[in-house]
Amino acid sequence: MEQKESDVSPVPVEKISLREKAFFIEKNFFMERALEMILMFDQKGNIFYGNMAAGKKLEYEDKLCGRNISDIFPNTFKTSEDGFETDFAFEDKVENMVAYRKNNTCFPVEAKVIRNEEVPNTYLCVANDILEKEFLSREIEQVRQEAQQAAKVKSEFVANVTHELRTPVNGILGNVRELLSEEVDSHIEKGLRIIERCCGDMNKIINNILDFSKLEAGKFTLELRRFHFRNMLDYVKAQHINKITEKGLGFFMTVSPQVPEYIVGDELRIVQILNNLLSNALKFTALGKITVEIFRTAQINDKVELFFIVSDTGIGIDQADKEKLFQSFSQVDASISRKYGGTGLGLNICKQLVELMGGRVEVESEKNRGSNFSFSAWVGVAEEDMALLQEEDKSALTPAFSVGFGDGTKDVDPIREYGTRENQENLKRTLSKLILCVEMENWEKAEMFMETVKQLTEGAPREVSRLVLRLKMAIQKENYDKVTAEYNGLIEMI
Repeated sequence: MEQKESDVSPVPVEKISLREKAFFIEKNFFMERALEMILMFDQKGNIFYGNMAAGKKLEYEDKLCGRNISDIFPNTFKTSEDGFETDFAFEDKVENMVAYRKNNTCFPVEAKVIRNEEVPNTYLCVANDILEKEFLSREIEQVRQEAQQAAKVKSEFVANVTHELRTPVNGILGNVRELLSEEVDSHIEKGLRIIERCCGDMNKIINNILDFSKLEAGKFTLELRRFHFRNMLDYVKAQHINKITEKGLGFFMTVSPQVPEYIVGDELRIVQILNNLLSNALKFTALGKITVEIFRTAQINDKVELFFIVSDTGIGIDQADKEKLFQSFSQVDASISRKYGGTGLGLNICKQLVELMGGRVEVESEKNRGSNFSFSAWVGVAEEDMALLQEEDKSALTPAFSVGFGDGTKDVDPIREYGTRENQENLKRTLSKLILCVEMENWEKAEMFMETVKQLTEGAPREVSRLVLRLKMAIQKENYDKVTAEYNGLIEMI
C-alpha cells in the first residue's frame, strides 16, 4: 500500500546516520567541485559538510566538519542552548555577510542560506567570496571620481583659455576695423583685410572648441524659445548668398508649405548647423550649385520633425571615408586641412547638436559628384500655432527621403567635361571674373576662381594644362604682367 506523504513524520536530526549524510553528499558530489563555498549544518548549528572551496577559503582544510556555523558567521549566527539564534530569514535570496577564517581574519561574502529539503532539519549555505569584487568596485569608483575631476579641470581650463584667447583676438579685430574705417593705402588695406579674416576664423575656432568641450562634458543645454522659422532661414541665406554667388555658384533654398511659420526650438543652434553645412558646401564646391530643402516629415502631439537637406556639386567623398566625417579633430584626407583649412570639429559638433534635438545626421556622396548632407530635428509648436497645423490634411505630409544621384550611372557632367559647350561657356565666364579680380588687385578671390578654372580644364590638352599651371603660379606670386600674359594665351586656346 502506497504511503501518503502526510503519514511520514520528520526524521529527527540526531537519528540521521552518518551513512545517510554520506549518501546525500555522494549523491550530490558535484558540490565538491563547485567554486562557491558550500556548507551544511544541522539545527544546532553543527557543520557536517563543507566542500573543498569552503575548506580552502576558510583555511580549515578537512577540519571544517564539527565546527559551528557561528564560528564561520559570528555576526549572523549566535550559539544558544537550543542550537543557534539568528535573525536570518532563510529565504531564497542573497545577503551580504562576513565570513571568518580559522585565524579569525574575515572577508565579505554574498551568501544564501536555505532549509535543506533533501535532509530534514538541516540547512544549506552557499557563499561566494566578494573581497576581490569589493576591491575592484572601490578601484572603479576611484577611477570614476578621478575621471570626473579631470573632466572638470579640463572644462575649466578650456573655458579659461578660450576666454583669454578671445580677449586679445577681439582687441586686434576692433583695432583693425577702426583702421579700415579710415583711408589707407590699398596694399595696407589688403593686409588689414587678411588680419580681419584671420581674427574671424580664430573666433570661430574658439567657439567650436568651447562648444565641443561642453558637449563632451555633458553640460550643453538647448535654449528653447518660439521664433519665426522662415525669418531664420532668410538670415542664414543672407549670410551665405554673397560668397556663393561671388564664386559663380547657384544658390537655391526651398521650404515645404507644411513647415510651421513659428516653431519652438534652439534657433541659434539650428543656424549653427546650417551655417556649418553651407560653409563646407561652399568650401568644397567650385562648379554648379548649392541647394537647401526643408520638409516637415512627422508630427506627434505638439512636436514636429523637420528634415533638412543641404546639397552641393563639389568634390564629393569616397564611400570608405564617410566614417571619418563626424569624428572629432578628423578630416577625410590630411590634405583637406592644408588646402581648405578647418579643425575637423564642425561636423562632430553638428552631429551632437542634432542628437540633442532628437534627430540624426546622414550623408550621401560620391567622389567628384557632390554631397547631400541631411539632418532631422524635433521641434515644438506653440499652442497658438497648433490650430493651423491641425487644419492641414495629414496625408499631405511629405515622407522623409534623401536626394540621390540620378540612376546611379557614371555619366560625366557636361560642365566638367572639357571641350563641351557648357564647359567652354563656364570657363570663359570664370576667366572673366578672375581677370576682373586681378585688375582690382583682389588676389584672394582670383585664387578662388583659379581653382574653378583648374577643375574646368581637367582632361584638357597638354598645352592648355601648362597655361593653366603657369596662370595659377602667377596669381600666387601676385605678378600682374605674367597673369595678363597667361590669361591672354589661355583665352586664345579655348
